Amino acid sequence: MVVGAWCTDLCQELQSYWVFPHSTVSCVYQEWSTTQRTSSQLVTTVGSTGVHMGVSIPEEEFNWLLKEEVHAVLKQLQDILKEASRRFSIPTPGLENQLKQENFILGSSTMDQVKGVLTLQGEALTQADINLKTAKSNQVMHFTFRDDKHWKLQQIQDARNHVNQALQLLSGRDESYHFKTGAEVNKLMDAVMLQLTRARNRLTTPAAMTLPELATSGLMKMFTPPMPGDVMVNFYINLSKLCLTVYQLHAMQPNTTKNFKPSGSSVLHNPGAMFELNNAKFEVSQVHKVECVVPWLNNTLIFFTISLQLCQQLKDKISVFSSFWNYRPF
Repeated sequence: MVVGAWCTDLCQELQSYWVFPHSTVSCVYQEWSTTQRTSSQLVTTVGSTGVHMGVSIPEEEFNWLLKEEVHAVLKQLQDILKEASRRFSIPTPGLENQLKQENFILGSSTMDQVKGVLTLQGEALTQADINLKTAKSNQVMHFTFRDDKHWKLQQIQDARNHVNQALQLLSGRDESYHFKTGAEVNKLMDAVMLQLTRARNRLTTPAAMTLPELATSGLMKMFTPPMPGDVMVNFYINLSKLCLTVYQLHAMQPNTTKNFKPSGSSVLHNPGAMFELNNAKFEVSQVHKVECVVPWLNNTLIFFTISLQLCQQLKDKISVFSSFWNYRPF
């Protein structure tokens, strides 16, 4: 590779990342694209294996990146993640109105077996009003949360905790802090990206549960009147949707052993799934899934995507300079 051609490519790459003013890039580009090189522009290094030619690189641009650009990105990240964290927050006693309650109507793709309205406030379901039409009697059963009960959605809680950990990492490097190396910036970005990826994954990947775990969940004790023994419910987040799954069961004969295969963990169990609880065997006869879109969850996922992109772009800028310094033409 010719040194001049490499310089041209690299300067164009630097300009595409816009790590410093356009005029500065142009000056650097013009300097290194000049066909007549002077001894001050090229440095000859004699190594044990031969002679290598390297380009003398001004450090002002990289120092500007470490001093100015990095902190500008950190400020952007903090602003975005503070907004995400605020949406996750739970109300503080005496400040109940700081986070409004939102009602969501559950929509169903089935024959209207399940209808309901959910009330969400931050990470907590503060009320659930559910109508279930039973398959046997075709009667409608009505359930609501007890007045003394709120159900915290663990996925939102975990995502909020990861966002706050990312904010703590960023707050430890205020504007007075001077980054000395690109590796130091990359280490911080990797740590922040890890927390953001975990936060996003908690919202995009619901936890798998076994049917016995669902049957003994504290959620089954939330309702008035109490859920009958042949009905189980589960709430979870899937991307920007709040989902409710209702399982209707039927008890199997006590001496049933043939073809009995207990189901493992799953986000959604299908009809025919079997499980055993307290020496009794059950089979899922019907499954109804209803859901509603939560707009602020969708916005939060966008915040995560933007933040991850900002982190990666900063790492890419550091990488450009690293390749700049490490290049050794043969």
